[in-house]
Amino acid sequence: MFPRQMGALLFIGAWVLLGLAVLFVAMSGGPRGARAALYGPGKGVRRATAIGVTVVFVVMGIAIPAAVIAGNERDDEAGRARIELNASQKHGRELFGQTCQQCHVLAASDAVGRVGPNLDEMRPPRALVLDAILNGRVRGQGTMPAGLYTGQDARDVAAYVAAVAGRE
Repeated sequence: MFPRQMGALLFIGAWVLLGLAVLFVAMSGGPRGARAALYGPGKGVRRATAIGVTVVFVVMGIAIPAAVIAGNERDDEAGRARIELNASQKHGRELFGQTCQQCHVLAASDAVGRVGPNLDEMRPPRALVLDAILNGRVRGQGTMPAGLYTGQDARDVAAYVAAVAGRE
């Protein structure tokens, strides 16, 4: 089971437990009746209640945050494409998010721009992306200015787009 699914199940489970607690209070005749049922004359009932409350706090305070943190292990992957990115491509993803996603469609970056071409449909090779970044483009609905990025930054964006375009 994926960590995100596990986190969702834990979250839902916590709400189910809360709902059952509310139901117990209601069925016991309100808070006073629930208190009497839980803290009856026996020591065993009090001990079991204390253990139950402790378990609930541990689950809510430790297990759920741990599951959420564990769910962030896929940060090195591009969107839902599950493509492992190298350091250059990760840097390219950041740069794409800063400048390119406003105009282009690229599912791996959750980019839904409407001016530039849909990079998922084009699946451009790295050389074409690098040329467009360096020299710009004047066609279609808009104009892509030249020199959006230069040097290694331009190569990183090109590497990222070529690696993920159309693979979602």
